[in-house]
Amino acid sequence: MSSEEIRFLPYEEAARIVAAIQEEEDIHQTDHRILTVYNQENKEICWFDFEEVMAEVSPVAQDDQKEAVSEYILRRIPDWARDI
Repeated sequence: MSSEEIRFLPYEEAARIVAAIQEEEDIHQTDHRILTVYNQENKEICWFDFEEVMAEVSPVAQDDQKEAVSEYILRRIPDWARDI
């Protein structure tokens, strides 16, 4: 395993840490959306590119899309997030 390889938290641990996932405007890039992940103390953990996530979950029915986005993100929370 290289030192740059990202390791993810187990789903259950990520679900305990993550309090909210908010779609927001990227302050560094005009006309770009991100999904910012916050912990229970309302601290930013990490963010995901909105377009990339939506491309991954797009086959999911519109009604289930919010849940699919949450599932996708909770399975990809980096292990260093537990130290924030």
